[in-house]
Parts: sequence; structure tokens; C-alpha cells
Amino acid sequence: MSWRVANECAERRFGSAARKQIIMFLADKASDDGSGIWCSKGTIQRHTELGESTVKRTISDFLKEGILIETGRRPCKNGFTVIYRIVLARVMALESMAEPDEGTGSTVDPVQPEPGTGSTMDGVRGPRWTPNHPETIHKPPTRKRAEAAVDERVEKIWAAYPKDRQRGKAASVGAIAEALAEGIDPDDLLRAVRAYATESAGFTRSKVCFADNWFAARRWQRFLEMAAEEREARTTLAADHHARLAAWVRDRSPMCKHITAPQVTALMAAGLVTDGQLRAAGLAG
Repeated sequence: MSWRVANECAERRFGSAARKQIIMFLADKASDDGSGIWCSKGTIQRHTELGESTVKRTISDFLKEGILIETGRRPCKNGFTVIYRIVLARVMALESMAEPDEGTGSTVDPVQPEPGTGSTMDGVRGPRWTPNHPETIHKPPTRKRAEAAVDERVEKIWAAYPKDRQRGKAASVGAIAEALAEGIDPDDLLRAVRAYATESAGFTRSKVCFADNWFAARRWQRFLEMAAEEREARTTLAADHHARLAAWVRDRSPMCKHITAPQVTALMAAGLVTDGQLRAAGLAG
């Protein structure tokens, strides 16, 4: 679960209770960048208790609006489950649910607008703002601030491209911004640019690609796919390793003495072992 994604979604208006319920369920399954959501429409329907047609229509609408994008497919017993990503830039562009700064409070029996000034005996003045005054509340980023943050990331990615091949900045920046709007993680895109710079270091001028062509042709996709394959391989390796550790615990193997506390925590979080099995293996105090 990502508190960041859940908080961003909670503070935005999605147009209906059903849409809000579905996006909050998906946010609960997301990583901090909004990615890694794999749950079938049947699972969403079962947990939200909404109608099948409502779930299907809402997911379709989210995809059309760019709030969700499909990033892959995960095999399952019924064929495959679509992997989704919540596009945070699109979520942050939605209307905020933050309360307005003015127009609250009673107009019949006015409430004191600010705290007292403190004791007049000792001359100590009270605090300037009450604890719940709007000036003390951190408001969600405005659309202008969100766009500024996106621009900063775009510039950082552009600056990482090899200087001797930078060409057509306007076209390149536009292609980068378009990729980010589609939900491509800016850190992943930055790593792809750096990987290309490393791979092509020392190439002759006839062998390199200038920035405008490189971004327009989306040549960064190859590096993202390679990175995704590496992450999947690491995840599979970690899963196999945890499965082996869990087998040691269940069999009360002498090898349990090599299992570390973080590994015990990971096994518990993954539901691979129980408290009773850990105690029986001598791994729970």
C-alpha cells in the first residue's frame, strides 16, 4: 500500500462515490509511483461491493481519461490479470477537496476569528494562529505547482542527455512531457537516458542519436523494458529465496539459525509462515 498515492486520491474529486471507492481500492494496491496494481475487475467488484457493470465502466473511463494506464499483464489461472498504474500527474490535476479559506463559521453569532492575545498582566501575547487555522494546514499542491514540478523533472531528464547530442530542445522536452503524462516514471526515464549515455560513450558521430530523434522515437522504451525484466528477475529470485526459508521454518531445519530478523519479518508479511511455526523453529522470542 502507498500512503502517498492514497492521500493524493483521497484529496481529489473523482465525480461520484463509486469512482472514488474504486480509485481508493486501486491506490491501496499501488506502489509510491502509482505502479504495480494487479487485481481483476472481479476482485475490485468483490471488495467494493459495486455492480459488475459499474466496475467495468469506471475502469474503462479511468483509462480513457488517463487516470489509469495499462503497463502489462500477469498470468493467472483464468488467463491473465491486467497490471495498472495510477497516473499521479492526472490525479493531481483534478479538483481539490480542500476547504476554502473563507466563508466558514457562524454569521449569526460570530466566532472569535483569532486566538486571544494572552495575559495583559504579564504582557505575553498568544499565538498568531489557532491550531486549525488555514495558515497552519499544509494544502495539497495546486495545478500550477504540480506543473512546475513536472517541468523541473523534464529539465532534469533533458540535461542528462549527452551534451554533444542535444538538439531540438523544444521537441525533446515536448516528447519527455508526453511520456510523463502517460505515466512513465520520471526516475525510470532519467535512468534510461543515463543508461543510453553510458552505452553509447565513445561512439562515433555516425553511430549516435540526437536528442530530438531519440525521444521522438521513444528509444528509451528498450531501457525501461530491460530494467523491468531485471526487477522481475530480482523479485522472482527473492520469492524463491523466501520460499526456501519458509520451508526451513516449517521443517524446523537447523538452517533456521541463518535466518535474520528482517527475513523473518518479510516471511511474516508475505504470509509464508505463522507465529507458531516461527516459535517451533526457535525464531520467535
